[in-house]
Amino acid sequence: MPALLEMKSIHKVYPNGTVANRGVDFSVEEGEIHALVGENGAGKSTLMKILFGLEAPTRGSISFKGQSVSFQGPRDAIKHGMGMVHQHFMLAPSLTVSENIVLGEEPAKGVLSLFRDRAKEQERVAGLIRDYGLKVDPEARADTIPVGQKQRVEILKVLYRGAKLIILDEPTAVLTPQETDELFDSLKSLVRQGHTIIFITHKLREVMQISHRVTVLRGGQSIATLVTKETHQEEISRLMVGREVLFRVQKTPARPEETVLSVRGLAALDDKGVPAIRQVSFRVRAGEILGIAGVEGNGQTQLVETITGLRRAVSGEIRYLDQELRNLSVAQIRAFQIGHIPEDRQTSGACLTSTIADNLMLDHYRNPGFKIGPLLRKKKIRQFAKSAMEMFDVRAASEQTMAGALSGGNLQKVVVARELSKNPKLLVASQPTRGVDIGAIEFIHREIIKRRDAGAAVLLVSAELSEIMALSDRIAVLYNGEIVALLDNTPDLTEQELGYYMLGIKTQEVASQ
Repeated sequence: MPALLEMKSIHKVYPNGTVANRGVDFSVEEGEIHALVGENGAGKSTLMKILFGLEAPTRGSISFKGQSVSFQGPRDAIKHGMGMVHQHFMLAPSLTVSENIVLGEEPAKGVLSLFRDRAKEQERVAGLIRDYGLKVDPEARADTIPVGQKQRVEILKVLYRGAKLIILDEPTAVLTPQETDELFDSLKSLVRQGHTIIFITHKLREVMQISHRVTVLRGGQSIATLVTKETHQEEISRLMVGREVLFRVQKTPARPEETVLSVRGLAALDDKGVPAIRQVSFRVRAGEILGIAGVEGNGQTQLVETITGLRRAVSGEIRYLDQELRNLSVAQIRAFQIGHIPEDRQTSGACLTSTIADNLMLDHYRNPGFKIGPLLRKKKIRQFAKSAMEMFDVRAASEQTMAGALSGGNLQKVVVARELSKNPKLLVASQPTRGVDIGAIEFIHREIIKRRDAGAAVLLVSAELSEIMALSDRIAVLYNGEIVALLDNTPDLTEQELGYYMLGIKTQEVASQ
């Protein structure tokens, strides 16, 4: 029986000479969940863009359902029965679930089909929800439903358009363990009903849990396709990065000293003027990592922005050592020995229209070592940038490459390199490994631990519970803008237990410290 999808000898060379795919072979059997893994820059995204009609291959062939195909755009791919759920949700927040599902394909009635048929829309959407067991309120506004339900709406959107092959790009990036389990149950149900799924992820544990087969890309080439039940995480990671990867974070017990960051009674509003964080109090001491766990949208973003000067506080205090930070400007706060890895590297972390070297120098150009009087020492700056790129494995042609030309993972490495090179006394790290591969995750984790052991205080915010639990010495859980639990990270603390606090099912009396 022929494969449902076959991509043979796919090459992609961009006009600037960048080679993204080098003869990739990739095939998917009907009715399977096929994982696609690889380092940042391995060619996964380009391969899927080619499959979905967003990019044209330089050469190579694609066959789908036994027929040769060449898609001129996503609409062609959708017509052939493909659908793609992107990592960043693409819902219209002011529309209902039902309106989002049918957007652009609304059922019509009347003369010349000029009028929207709301009754048929409701019938079709209700049927989809019932048939596939993806439970969500069709009349709820998209901006009012939890993240896990938004994921279901995105899947319902592609099912509504008749997709039989569904591409999921990092689908669990913002889900709790409970929501991930629910998603996996839904995916298994979809397969039982005749669908096929390509599952792109950096989480090898999920590859082992959900997939039937896994294809590994490295350096733009397909390295191997493995039957999941016949392999293990260590083999997959070795194929991905070409060396052994240490999965367990090695760290000694924390030796906390003086308080570096003290937050008391902090309150702030979101962009709509609605309370986002409410009377939040905690402290972070030198030599420890305090992890902030929570489902995205529960105030983590506003908390970090308020501490780092990107958002004004309504009340409360933020003290860095003996200095009050509340409502100081970003420039004033960054003048202290404070590092900040922001969650959105593209808008807050980097200047995409500047070079890698310029981005690495954003906080260093005042350093006497990099200037003579008012003039910058260009050679010294280039040496610094090259050294940082090598240390953090930033893959680019040179330090003069524009930041906007980098993959998301490599851009993240630039931001992390800049902030850690400050040797901060306080490091505020928000989603520090989002979108980076397992080799880079291993390195970034090691560097954060190194800063802790050198006496830095680290405030870590991550949607990855495994990351929070691997790095943190204490964990604060944020739900609906409030800290509902403050826990020591002991061996008997589980992801499931944290998940209950993250969903508001459990709370505890939290002392201010």
